Amino acid sequence: DGTFELDEGFFEQVILDKQEREEVNEKGVKRGRGSEKQAKVLVMIESKKVKNHDPVKHNKDKQCGYLKMKVLDNLKAATINAEVVQSVSPESKAETDDFKGYTDLQNVVDHHTVHNTSVKDVNKVLPWVHTAISNAKRSFLGIYHMVGDRYMQNYLNEFCYRFNRRYMQEQLFDRLIIAAVSYTV
Repeated sequence: DGTFELDEGFFEQVILDKQEREEVNEKGVKRGRGSEKQAKVLVMIESKKVKNHDPVKHNKDKQCGYLKMKVLDNLKAATINAEVVQSVSPESKAETDDFKGYTDLQNVVDHHTVHNTSVKDVNKVLPWVHTAISNAKRSFLGIYHMVGDRYMQNYLNEFCYRFNRRYMQEQLFDRLIIAAVSYTV
């Protein structure tokens, strides 16, 4: 709800299926953005302007809310729009970079702001989405060391669960037990 930042992230993963792994190794692995070894993840995070921002303290001028990360097969506009429709209210305002996959986003949300900035200034314009991506990558590297392609969404869900409940630390275990007990198949 409200304003949200939207960006894509690429997470290193291990291909668990032996046949798929052999096919990738035979044809060679593309390096960099869009590699077969990287999961394409759409990241959405609520972002609100801080009223009394003090730039001297080097704090971000936005406050973050809830986070959602979703593994996608591709980063085409239709795929991104379908996920945004499921996750965000139509009255929301989106802030993105100038990636081609976001061109039709104005058809899905009320207002779409595109920031065409340099790599150096992008963290000032979209601070929380990049912070969430880097924190998730660091968490995976430090805890799991390798993440299988079948389980990437599960690990992202766990990270988002913890991130969205970061101010409820003492209630976290109790809420998890209640959710597990009340879950029905």
